[in-house]
Amino acid sequence: MKILIAIGSKEFSKPTLRTGLKVAKAFRASTTIVDVGEKIGKFNAKIIGLAHERMESWEFDRPGVDVLEWAFQYLADNEYIEPNTIEAGFPKNTLVETGSNRAEVYLKGTVCKDVNLILRNGDIISELRDEVHTGRYDVTIIGGSQKRRMAHDLIQYIDSSIFIVNQLISAQTYRILLAVDDSSGTKKAIKYGARVAQAFDIGVDILTVSKNETFRDGYRNAAERAAKFMRRAGIDCKNMYKVGDPATVIKEESGNDHIIVMGASTRNPLAKFFKGSKPLKVMEECKCPILIVK
Repeated sequence: MKILIAIGSKEFSKPTLRTGLKVAKAFRASTTIVDVGEKIGKFNAKIIGLAHERMESWEFDRPGVDVLEWAFQYLADNEYIEPNTIEAGFPKNTLVETGSNRAEVYLKGTVCKDVNLILRNGDIISELRDEVHTGRYDVTIIGGSQKRRMAHDLIQYIDSSIFIVNQLISAQTYRILLAVDDSSGTKKAIKYGARVAQAFDIGVDILTVSKNETFRDGYRNAAERAAKFMRRAGIDCKNMYKVGDPATVIKEESGNDHIIVMGASTRNPLAKFFKGSKPLKVMEECKCPILIVK
């Protein structure tokens, strides 16, 4: 399992980093933290090249290095990296250049398999998409940005599951709201929902929504399989059967005290553009954290 945690600032990324590392710990995943800084112009690129040649005598940081340094300190304070690495400090002088707009720091993790820091410079959407594609990540964790279009685009076009850490309050008591149906993505969503429940040590509400009073066998079988899986994992759970529009019901049931977990739409991007999809509608209307599993 490989997890990518996308951060963007020292001021607003702490909930994203905290939640991402909790999830990574539960999955025992290889973990990468990435910051996409502003694009480097040709003039700045030349200056950075000179700075790398004589780093000790220059006081010039590539855009975004300060955010990476903050992330390193968070890892150190919470003992996610080994003591020897912490004692050495953030190695900004030894960032490994792996492209014209990409640099990397390799760290030795403690509770996660590996912990790497990556700095990219350029357009956020394209840089994250490229990182996920080349790194073959299973889950990408992003903050609940006010730029809803960014999350919308990532969900549609990124090749991994997406966990949106939207207004996740550390003092709040949550449960998982696991949306299940007879679609192909439900089975994987159940497994991911169990891992997230274990990460936060919380229970699971299994929600099955039908547009009419008849719940076909596929729906009921999926709900029963989910409950059986949770019980075997030692997770407190209950089944809920509701009638109505799925996105509306999920919004009503999630409130502000649930983490939503659901499978991604199987519609192609063009169909989703014209008709939308249930996960996208839920993401747009709900203010709580949501994991969309692909």
